[in-house]
Amino acid sequence: MNLTLNFEEIAPMKHTPRLIQAGLVSLALLLSLGSLAQPDPVLELLSSRMEELSLNQGFQVQGVDVAAVRLIPRFYEERDFELAWTREENVDALIRLVANTSEHGLSPEDYHFNALREMLEDVRSTHAPDPSLLVDLDILLTDSLIRLAYHYNFGKVVPGELDPNWNFGRRLRYEDPVQVLGAAIASESLEKFIDEVIPEPYFYRRLREALAQYREIQRAGGWPSVPPGATLRLGDRSERVAVLRDRLRITGDLEASEAAEPSLFDESVENGVQAFQTRHALEPDGLVGPNTLAALNAPVEARLDQIRVNMERIRWVYQDLPSDFVLTDIAGFHVYLVRGGEIVWDARAQVGQPFRKTPVFRDTMNHLVFNPTWTVPPTILRKDILPKVKQDPNYLRRRNISVLDRNGKLVDIDSIDWASLTPGRFPYTLRQEPGPDNALGRVKFMFPNAFMVYLHDTPSKTLFGRTQRAFSSGCIRVERPFELAELLLNDQKKWNQATIQQVLETQQTRTVMLEDPLPVLLLYWTAEMDDAGRIHFREDIYGRDERILKALDGEFVFKAPSNVPDW
Repeated sequence: MNLTLNFEEIAPMKHTPRLIQAGLVSLALLLSLGSLAQPDPVLELLSSRMEELSLNQGFQVQGVDVAAVRLIPRFYEERDFELAWTREENVDALIRLVANTSEHGLSPEDYHFNALREMLEDVRSTHAPDPSLLVDLDILLTDSLIRLAYHYNFGKVVPGELDPNWNFGRRLRYEDPVQVLGAAIASESLEKFIDEVIPEPYFYRRLREALAQYREIQRAGGWPSVPPGATLRLGDRSERVAVLRDRLRITGDLEASEAAEPSLFDESVENGVQAFQTRHALEPDGLVGPNTLAALNAPVEARLDQIRVNMERIRWVYQDLPSDFVLTDIAGFHVYLVRGGEIVWDARAQVGQPFRKTPVFRDTMNHLVFNPTWTVPPTILRKDILPKVKQDPNYLRRRNISVLDRNGKLVDIDSIDWASLTPGRFPYTLRQEPGPDNALGRVKFMFPNAFMVYLHDTPSKTLFGRTQRAFSSGCIRVERPFELAELLLNDQKKWNQATIQQVLETQQTRTVMLEDPLPVLLLYWTAEMDDAGRIHFREDIYGRDERILKALDGEFVFKAPSNVPDW
């Protein structure tokens, strides 16, 4: 019944007695005002839910936990407690996005997938849905989208809780999440909006492709295990070789063609083994020894987990990547220079040994030092140098290492009673002088940090030829460092290979400040996809993957970004 007052309908009453006419008008006004005063049950319920959510950190909807206990009340309050999800297209788009989180190595259940589908089915199967169900569905859809955006921005795992050295930012790229949330829900296409607000870098998309490829292999039954036995090599004949052929074909390391003699280890098998070894950071010798056999027989599920872990690592940082930076991939033993988002230079690297791990952190490079001296760090003094000096004091002379007192004055090596010194009672500083045998080589790239870790040249250049290059005491040794120096100084007239060589020949220490300080990222990835679409796996040299995987498969954890503490 429409109780709205219509004065055109009342106009014909001009011949009605004034008292009756006045009464009818008053009655119509009262009915109209009564209609306006009736409470909207949805608004009242949503307002009540938001009040409850603000007071109760353990709030649930339909038995499902709501994570964004601060952001959601703000969002609905600014909407005057009106339902947000009025565009059915975007409701369906969110359900698709949630279902597709498995393509990112995540679990749809972290975003209320089953609960949302059931509630949505109940709402759509009823001509007049219960207002309580409408409110609960709206809240849960909003929380689902927030969880999704949170994970795409920062990852599911909180890295700082796994690594106390973690110092990368956790800032939203936009200041007002409430405004962005409302714009997303009201957008013409929620999927397009998400793609534009949270873009994926190419290296993340590549890992998504690898995850899809290996899930196809999993659905097809995985791959066979090559039976144990003696090392397989060119010329061998064995049923093990026939299994090896099948194994290599499944991952594309060997062409899927018929072999004249399947049990023969011929050149095609050798090439396939080398391709596999290259992709798994193994020595590409074409021999199936213990290490190669172990990598071949790792189950497809283990490789899927490895891809998922590294997709998570990328989510931790890719929304906060600058356009220009120096990157060290620790587990990949590689250094990159990135300009304008593109790799302009790269080289092999040597990193910390497993008992002297290179830390993961971010800092800013601000200067270079040519012909550097090397001050021996306390750990290396205690574990390496002092025991050697006690056995042979000439060790310091051979290494061109000077001894300085607490005032920085040189001390005669022969005047020191080395046998009486201990790491806790050592009143000297050891400094290696510039030269080709200096532990830092002829140049170091400085980004002052609490770990005393930096990039530098090295006299141990033959070690760059090794596949596994964890040899240092924590710093990063860089192949072709003078190319990097020239690119960083970025002044061809003043700094080129010829002028750099002139400085080196002086054997005098020289510090050069960078005109544009550059972010330095030390990260750790055990899987990546190359430009040709081949997935590469590396050894988890520091044993870091397992904890990430456990957290990735664990409960949802919500930690507000640093620039939006009330999220």
